[in-house]
Amino acid sequence: MLDIKQIRENPQLIQERLDSRSGKYDIQPILQLDRQQRELEVTRSQLQARSNEIGKIVGQKIKSGIDSQDSEIQTLRDEGNSIRTQLSELEPQEKDLKAEIAQLLLALPNLPSDSTPIGKSEEENVEVRRWGDEYIIQNPNILPHWEIGEKLGILNVERAVKVAQSRFITLIGAGAALERALIQFMLSVQTQAGYIEVSPPLLVNTASLTATGQLPKFAEESFKCADDDLWLIPTAEVPVTNLYRGEILAAEDLPIYHCAYTPCFRREAGSYGRDMRGLIRLHQFNKVELVKFVHPSTSFDELERLVGNAEAILQALQLPYRVVSLCSGDLGFSSTKTYDLEVWLPSSGKYREISSCSNTIDFQARRADIRFKEAGKKGTQFVHTLNGSGLAVGRTMAAILENYQQLDGTVRIPEALQPYLGREVL
Repeated sequence: MLDIKQIRENPQLIQERLDSRSGKYDIQPILQLDRQQRELEVTRSQLQARSNEIGKIVGQKIKSGIDSQDSEIQTLRDEGNSIRTQLSELEPQEKDLKAEIAQLLLALPNLPSDSTPIGKSEEENVEVRRWGDEYIIQNPNILPHWEIGEKLGILNVERAVKVAQSRFITLIGAGAALERALIQFMLSVQTQAGYIEVSPPLLVNTASLTATGQLPKFAEESFKCADDDLWLIPTAEVPVTNLYRGEILAAEDLPIYHCAYTPCFRREAGSYGRDMRGLIRLHQFNKVELVKFVHPSTSFDELERLVGNAEAILQALQLPYRVVSLCSGDLGFSSTKTYDLEVWLPSSGKYREISSCSNTIDFQARRADIRFKEAGKKGTQFVHTLNGSGLAVGRTMAAILENYQQLDGTVRIPEALQPYLGREVL
């Protein structure tokens, strides 16, 4: 959530930053309601002060010996009663205005950082670096991962559709084992890098999705339970970030690093016709997520380290990839700066997203009310939160099935993964 004080003091700058994103956002209704609310607040404060003054005057007059039924005292009391009536009308009006402002603020995305490239769509994203060019396969005969998976008998789509619907998949035998090995490998690498593993709930309440920015704007992207205030998580970022919702942390406890493996559930509304086959865009998929809670002064350095943690998986598996800085028009709702890691898929001859690493600065923390306090200093500050995939497991499997595909129809297992899977070849 954006700071209303920041909007009030820098309206032109805020509007310009919002205009650089995709979508249309207008802060004028917020500014208008904010002016009304502050005017009401001034009036209410003045009336409350006069009410207190009247009470004090009446008390002094009665104490001095004036009859409590004296006309002067009665006039003051009448004025006091009138003020209380006005206050009883103003207070709910002010409360309603604050609630309306809060709802409008929830609909505004985070502001792009100064180092985020300005652009309107993914075509204007900026490539930062590439790794593993020597591992890139340029072979038109490489089978797409879903075809080689079906030939190996480790992946089945038809049975998953029968059980559920399209955009679900069933992994069988070595396929299920490969996914489990990847999860264990990713968690091992990240816990060795200093992340503390957590296993959070897979169902979260509305407050949790609101805190991380999925609600209210993106309700159609998530699966909601019909009879409870519970939603299936779209990513472990949601429950892990909300572990600290409403808390004041000690500055000396920062930074806090967490990693979590969870299934993720997304409706993929609006993506019909895209990636209908394979492991790229599913309603249910597995992911290892990295989440950080850090001091504001270090958050952009922490973002670079977070990207490095995600890159470590791809490098260990020797999967070629590139790092892309997303432009303002392609940023996620809660992010101020995002790097995407895109892995090479030889069957399509292009890079595809496998991780998105974002700094949300205080945007999520303000919505979730996650603060920290420094010893010896007055007041509290909002923490900065970061998140990133380390990695999307299905997409990593897809990359392995294509990049390690052999001419005889087998798939070699990356050396770093062999101890976790217990085999060298599929």
